[in-house]
Amino acid sequence: MTELSVLDLVPVREGGTLSEAYEAAAGLARVAEEAGYKRFWVAEHHAMEGIGGAATSVVLAHIGHATSTIRIGSGGIMLPNHNPFVIAEQFGTLDALFPGRIDLGLGRAPGADGRIRQAFRKDLMKAAGDFPQDVMELAAYFSGQEDISLRPNPGFGADIEMWALGSSLYGAQLAAALGLPYAFAAHFAPDHLDDALAIYRRDFKPLERLDKPHVMVAMNVFAAEEADEAERLASSQLQSFVRLRTGSPGKLPPPVDGYRESLGPMERRIVEHVSLASAVGTPDMVREKIGDFVKRTQADEIIVAGATYEPQARETSLRLTAEALAS
Repeated sequence: MTELSVLDLVPVREGGTLSEAYEAAAGLARVAEEAGYKRFWVAEHHAMEGIGGAATSVVLAHIGHATSTIRIGSGGIMLPNHNPFVIAEQFGTLDALFPGRIDLGLGRAPGADGRIRQAFRKDLMKAAGDFPQDVMELAAYFSGQEDISLRPNPGFGADIEMWALGSSLYGAQLAAALGLPYAFAAHFAPDHLDDALAIYRRDFKPLERLDKPHVMVAMNVFAAEEADEAERLASSQLQSFVRLRTGSPGKLPPPVDGYRESLGPMERRIVEHVSLASAVGTPDMVREKIGDFVKRTQADEIIVAGATYEPQARETSLRLTAEALAS
């Protein structure tokens, strides 16, 4: 059976606070753990008032203390923003706090618009070009490679499960070359999904830590007892996507009945595009849609995204989804 995991952007809702968002993330992680999800990942985004995961490793420490068994990790750390040595220290610390539970998903994008280059005081174009070498540097630290003279502590020899992330063909090629598990962000960038998975599986080079390709694909999933209610819950995230793509991002808005029907042609195209990797509806509908998606992708894992304005609604969605796929 395909395993389920959770991707959380730590959404900050309109009228809400960051403190409430972090409390909701911890509560969602506890529900995911109880419902049998394998992983709980947090994504790094910067300078976005509706997303609270910028200091990803700090948020993961909060999640780790709220849970006890579920794997926790980054989906992902945008490595060009950082020094690999510092990331090794951060995730080595997490491994010491929560042994055997830490994933490090690595992405090449900045997780923000172009202004972040000045804020970070980095040449992010050059850093993106150095991405493969930085990934290999991290792998060397975690492997405990003996010829490393300056060793991150914590971090050297840490038990970290590394992943390559992607929404294009580049990430698939890198994951295959380095023998890493691969996660594809189909929940917001579905266009290259099939080609990326084919390239990854074709070119995968087995290494000691992973002897065959391992694929996880992200979907937007909203489950509720009634299909209309699931569509209503999904409308908060759809509004956020539309606002982001049209240059006016903000906090997560309340749901709107009949949102899709209210859209103009341009906004409808945005919604239809991000809905290509989605399962919205009753538990039976969600089970069928996820099942069809797994048949298409042959994914080993599905990681479910999907922010709701009311945190309890997403907790219910996670429970219903897990129950539906277990039946």
